[in-house]
Amino acid sequence: MDLKGGATVCRQCQVLESMYSMIALIFILVACVELGDAATVVDVYRLIQYDISGVPFGSRLATLNHPAASMNFSPAADISRTVLMIPLRELNITFLREFIAQRRPLGGLLFFLPQMLNFEKRGNKTGNYQIYEMELLKTVLAKLERLVVHANIPYPVYFAFEDDDIDAVLADLKKNDATGQPATATTGGYKLIVLAPEPKKVASPTIMNIQGWLRGLKADGDTNQLPTIAIVASYDTFGAAPALSVGSDSNGSGIVALLEIARLFSLLYSNPKTRGRYNLLFGLTSGGPYNYNGTHKWLRSLDQRLRESIDYAVCLNSIGAWDDKLWIHVSKPPENANIKQIFEGFSSVAEELGFEVNLKHKKINMSNPRVAWEHEQFSRLRVTAATLSELSVASELLESAGGLSDSRPFVNEIAIIRSIKLVAESIARHIYGHQGKNVQIFADESSLAVNPSYVHAWLDILSRTPRVAPFLLKNDPLVMALKKDLADHTDEVNVQHEVLDGMFTFYDSTKAKLNVYQVASVTFDLLLLLVLGSYLIVLFSFLVITTKGLDDLINLFRRPPSRKIKTA
Repeated sequence: MDLKGGATVCRQCQVLESMYSMIALIFILVACVELGDAATVVDVYRLIQYDISGVPFGSRLATLNHPAASMNFSPAADISRTVLMIPLRELNITFLREFIAQRRPLGGLLFFLPQMLNFEKRGNKTGNYQIYEMELLKTVLAKLERLVVHANIPYPVYFAFEDDDIDAVLADLKKNDATGQPATATTGGYKLIVLAPEPKKVASPTIMNIQGWLRGLKADGDTNQLPTIAIVASYDTFGAAPALSVGSDSNGSGIVALLEIARLFSLLYSNPKTRGRYNLLFGLTSGGPYNYNGTHKWLRSLDQRLRESIDYAVCLNSIGAWDDKLWIHVSKPPENANIKQIFEGFSSVAEELGFEVNLKHKKINMSNPRVAWEHEQFSRLRVTAATLSELSVASELLESAGGLSDSRPFVNEIAIIRSIKLVAESIARHIYGHQGKNVQIFADESSLAVNPSYVHAWLDILSRTPRVAPFLLKNDPLVMALKKDLADHTDEVNVQHEVLDGMFTFYDSTKAKLNVYQVASVTFDLLLLLVLGSYLIVLFSFLVITTKGLDDLINLFRRPPSRKIKTA
């Protein structure tokens, strides 16, 4: 009896183990059907989120968990909980502008940029793109950026770069959308998931100004009494995606030019025989996109006597993408003696170098807090200043400040080198009294020639380094690198820390990982569950019959007899 009982128990255990195994298999298969395999995982960069005087702009959400669709969706389709995946080359900017203006509900927007803009992988290669294609992409991207930066968008907006996996996903989406039914929880397709923390305000964002001196030569040794020439460039950027805003032209070109000019004059000033009777002040300022807030605070921090000693200041802004013409922007009228002297000096050198420099005067409206050019911060303190730029007209606030369309492929190193020669030669002739003379102090092939390798190296570094001021740390590697390089060529280098103007508020969560899952439809899930359930019922019945007999299986489904309550 004991042996038979033990055998029966073993058979029951086998039945139970088989049931448990099959139940576990069901859960595993259902989970796999629901989530599917990850089609790809890519880095995504969130649209900037910020406020101006409490007014919200940019994307207000970061978390994404919705089905995907292409731009081929049916006009009648419900896309209120769908993420539109849009390659830049297929973007219809008119449709997008109307879509955002009408505030139509949407799960999210995901824009795909060409790999030539990917500074982490591209280097300076432009692939098979023709010049006209690059310019067209740049124009479309600039329009897109202008649109989304100045809009209040209530859903997540991300940017990413195209690759083979993304192209395959987009191809599948287009096939599905061609049927007129976008992907949903019931129809299957692709699901996009970004698990990002809720964006938080950046508390007291810091801006950092860097300055260095080259002291001139004075007989009595008191260099503080010498006149000063200031060379200034703003180094930070602003764009639709803070993690991608490298600003190769605006204002990477200005930074490179300033550093090379400092290097050239350090060679002259290292020898007492060629040291000029002018002090040279070099300033790398922050807060440029925000009314040149850093420049304002830097100038206010300078001693009044020092400000009064500035003969003139030259501000460098966007000088890396021009062909045959540059502009000198001033606030004082062209008839002013100082402005006339600056323009004639620059114009004379430009003519020798084979291009043109034009003068443009814009009077400052002191009642308007908007600052169009960096030199206007000097002019407000009655310091003669000018801005050298390839731009004939100042950009609007937070526009053309180093965004997505301002990357390495669109910058010309030759243009930067010509700009450096123009500024360095003009200032040198002013210092040494050679105005109007065809004397090349920084002649090619000489020991004082511009170093193209130095220009190339710094331009590459800046074209790989996002520089949106609120997201730079106090000891940010870029700030430390700029300080070190300036210290190699100038003296008394220091970094000034200030808090950005309170009218601007920024939010973090600028970069995340996007998981693209391929999911099956609910119909397929139900069909699979039905097949598995049928299989398990048949298997269970077979195991019970073979171990206990048919009667025991039938008894499992019989209603147990009711118990009668005995009454007294």
